Amino acid sequence: MALKKYKPMTAGTRWKIGNAYAELTTDTPEKSLLEPVKKSGGRNVQGRRSMRYIGGGHKQHYRIIDFKRDKHNIPATVKTIEYDPNRSAFIALLNYADGEKRYILAPQGLQVGATVLSGPDAAPEVGNALVLKNMPLGTVVHNIELQPGKGGAIARSAGTYAQLSNKEEKYAVLKMPSGELRKVLITCAATVGTVSNSDHALQSIGKAGANRWRGIKPRNRGVAMNPVDHPMGGGEGKSSGGHPRSRTGKYAKGLKTRKPHKSSDKLIISRKNGKKL
Repeated sequence: MALKKYKPMTAGTRWKIGNAYAELTTDTPEKSLLEPVKKSGGRNVQGRRSMRYIGGGHKQHYRIIDFKRDKHNIPATVKTIEYDPNRSAFIALLNYADGEKRYILAPQGLQVGATVLSGPDAAPEVGNALVLKNMPLGTVVHNIELQPGKGGAIARSAGTYAQLSNKEEKYAVLKMPSGELRKVLITCAATVGTVSNSDHALQSIGKAGANRWRGIKPRNRGVAMNPVDHPMGGGEGKSSGGHPRSRTGKYAKGLKTRKPHKSSDKLIISRKNGKKL
């Protein structure tokens, strides 16, 4: 993808680094694959605020994405590459040979007019979805299932991927985006390739108002609050603070939050720091 650096014509564009959207081919989504999204404003069913710093933002439609890729052995042609306001990656509209249309996560390098296929017998090529047991070692994959048939759950955001490093009798060993080595059932499916829009993390929104467009309201610092409102609040001048922690008192840095003796512990070979749990 290509980034676009703006000239400082206004204060908001001085530091803005945006997406040139060079890969996109249309700005009109497929109507049959849209669903309405009702914003909550951070309120629960009683109308009371249960999540802070949420509200406003532009109206959006949800794009129905096919994470399961369960339409097997029917070739599909890529019609468009599109923007999706609900995720960091781009999406691709597929036209199947039987006339059905579906959205998938667009892999890096997938072009309009390309043909993709899903199923156990599909070739391990970019955009194709197949089970891990039929992929060669070293294959880069995304949209990885954790349970066969449930749909992809891992490596779905912009620029992410995992690498197939080993295959055993029952499990495939994947190197996750975090660096973790993890076993996944060899009968789980994944899509070949890296998720598109890899430079998403290098963008700079340029001004606070751009977050308001996204429905994100200003976040108040804990040290600027009173002791009744936050564990880090209170004190004269800048003497407040202490160990960084959340509003409920949980340490924000250094504290392990993973549940001990989790059932999936036996599937993790090593964490991102190279150590076992």
